[in-house]
Amino acid sequence: MYTDGVSRGDPGPGGWAWVVPDGQSASGGAVQTDRHRMGLMAIHQALKTLAGPLEVYCDSAYVVNCFREQWWEGWIRRGWRNSDKKSIANRDLWAQIIEQTQARPIAFHRVTPDGYPVYNEATRLAAEAADQQGTVEEQSLF
Repeated sequence: MYTDGVSRGDPGPGGWAWVVPDGQSASGGAVQTDRHRMGLMAIHQALKTLAGPLEVYCDSAYVVNCFREQWWEGWIRRGWRNSDKKSIANRDLWAQIIEQTQARPIAFHRVTPDGYPVYNEATRLAAEAADQQGTVEEQSLF
């Protein structure tokens, strides 16, 4: 599935979306957020909804490298701090995504808008959600 997150400010109204080629999609938003949180929210919501092994396509090198290079293991070992001893932003979402990736095979791939129309559809849906000025607020994850 393809995911994206956008925000209209930092912080500002934001949106997230995920799209399965020729299949399901979903989107939502939050009033005060940033694009990084919305990108993670898209992945979290897709993993929560879709069963079985998954291929995740997103534009975030940070997300892809976190799983390919297993950065998350060091974060947890250091008490949710990076190698510079700074707190990991969006820890709540990261923790849930990490848990979801341990339960089944999930691979992460980085994409750019060129040549990926399904990714562009995820971007469009996320932008629509952001433009609704956060009328669909982020739900509590706990």
